[in-house]
Amino acid sequence: MAGVALLTPSPPPVTAPQPRTEPSARRTAPVPAVGPSAGVRTGPSARRTAPVSAADLLAKVRACAPVSHGRYREDHGARATVPVCGTRDAVFWKADMDIDCDGRPGPRCNARADPYFSASTAFAQSDGRPLSSEKTPYVVVPAPSVVWNHRSHGVRGGSVVAVVYRDRVRYAVVGDTGPADIIGEASHAAAESLGIDPDPLAGGTPSGVTYIVFRNSRVTPIEDHRAAVTAGERLARRFVEADH
Repeated sequence: MAGVALLTPSPPPVTAPQPRTEPSARRTAPVPAVGPSAGVRTGPSARRTAPVSAADLLAKVRACAPVSHGRYREDHGARATVPVCGTRDAVFWKADMDIDCDGRPGPRCNARADPYFSASTAFAQSDGRPLSSEKTPYVVVPAPSVVWNHRSHGVRGGSVVAVVYRDRVRYAVVGDTGPADIIGEASHAAAESLGIDPDPLAGGTPSGVTYIVFRNSRVTPIEDHRAAVTAGERLARRFVEADH
């Protein structure tokens, strides 16, 4: 027996445990797609990243709490039917769109194309020159009066505006003032972006435009349209998600 014991092999050397490869394989395997029923919350995130729709904005301005002390005409000689309405975050009105071709002259906005053309705008761009109606999407607000003073409601040159027409939402700035008793006017560029005929004489649309100005907002410089769009999308999202 002692001899047999001498022939018994010694135990194998202790070695470090080998790594388990199966969990690693599971980690690198494709993860199957899952839906909301599996506990993944996708709806709110998708809504936050999607652009605010025309329907979203129009639903928030369905009711009107007037902030103007009276109503505006859409055109000279028309009845005054349009109030300026307000919420905590915005003022808005629903009207037509006439084309304001005022500002720096260009091939489509000049004294030959528009007999009412003015080479100035109430608010200037950063270099001191008037805005360009052809290049800058802007909205016109009525000059301050006893009916409504836009400045007392956080509206000024460069304020951000969401303009809604049919199923389109476009962002602009407040860029000019108009007659104290008329409302519903925007620049050549604003009309064109909405698919509205921008011709200063034959263009525009007689109804169906909603103008939503976000109170106490401002784009600097006023002519930076990309900044207006970025700010507009953020403010519109906050507006439709707020409880008013």
